Amino acid sequence: MRIEWPTLALIGGCYGIWVMAGLWLWPVAPAVALAVMAVMAALHSSLVHECLHGHPTRNRLLNEALVALPLSLVHPYRRYRATHLIHHHDARLTDPFEDPESYYKARWKFAAMPGWLRALLRVNNTMLGRIVLGPLLGAVGFLTSELRLLRKGGRGVRGVRLAWALHLAGALPVLAALLAFGIPLWLYVLAVAWPALSLISIRTYAEHRWHETPQGRTIIVERSPLAWLFLHNNLHIVHHELPGAPWYALPRLYRERREHWQALNGGYVYRNYWQLFLAHALRAKEPVAHPALKVFPEVPHPPAVPPVPPPTVPRQHARRVA
Repeated sequence: MRIEWPTLALIGGCYGIWVMAGLWLWPVAPAVALAVMAVMAALHSSLVHECLHGHPTRNRLLNEALVALPLSLVHPYRRYRATHLIHHHDARLTDPFEDPESYYKARWKFAAMPGWLRALLRVNNTMLGRIVLGPLLGAVGFLTSELRLLRKGGRGVRGVRLAWALHLAGALPVLAALLAFGIPLWLYVLAVAWPALSLISIRTYAEHRWHETPQGRTIIVERSPLAWLFLHNNLHIVHHELPGAPWYALPRLYRERREHWQALNGGYVYRNYWQLFLAHALRAKEPVAHPALKVFPEVPHPPAVPPVPPPTVPRQHARRVA
C-alpha cells in the first residue's frame, strides 16, 4: 500500500488513548491512568521503530512528523533512526564497536571498568535486571554519549543538534499536556516513561546474541500477548531479513515459511517471553564481555633504536693492517 492505513490508525489510537487517559482517567483513577499511559508510551516506541523503516507512507519527513511527540521523552527520533539503521548491517550485529545497539562490551574495556560497574552490568544482563535497571542505564549511557558527541563537535554535529532541537520542540506539547492534566513531570518519568521502556526491554533483552552467522544472531519468539505492543518484532529474524515489510505482515510471512526462518537463525527460538523469563530472570543469558571479539587497543610502537655506529679503529692499528 502507498499509505498503510493500519499503521496510521494505530498512531492515531495511541495518541488518542494517551490523551483520554490523562483527561478522563487521571482525575478518577490515577494509577490506572498512569498504567494506560505507560502502555501507550511503549506502543509509541514501537511505532517510532516502524516509521523510521519507511512506514506508513513513502514520505520520510511525513513519517517522522506522525510520531514527533515523544511520549517516553528520552530518545530523539533522528538519533534513534541514525543508530538503528547502522544496527541493521547484520554482518556487524553484536559487535560492541560497530553495532550501536549491542549490549556486549569489549573484553579490555570491561576489564578496565570499576568493580561496581562490572557488577551492575552483570545484573543488567539478567532479564529481571534489564526490566528494572535497563531503562535507567540505557538512558544514562545514551545521554552521556550524546553530550560527549556534542562537546567534541566536528563533522556531523550539526545533524545531532538539529535532532535534539526537533526532539525538544516535540516534547513541549507533551509537557504542556501533562501540565493541563495535572500530572507532575517527576511522576510521569517514574510511573510512565520508565515502565514504558521496561516493557520494551522485554523485547530487546534477548533480541540478539553472538553467533558465527549473522542470521543466527537474531531471535524468534513465536507467541506472546505482548506481540501487538511490539508490532510483531518478536519475530525479529523476519524483520531483519525483510525490514521493508510492515508490522502487520510479519506473522503471515513467518507462518508461510516457519521451518525456513527457524533453520536460518540456527534454532534461536523461544515459545514465548515467559519461557525466556523462567530461564533468565535471575541468571544472565549472555556474558557482558563479547564472547568472540578479542580486539585490544592499539599499543604505540616502541621508539626506534638508533643504529649503532661501527667501532673506530685506532690509526696505529689501521696502519699495521694496511
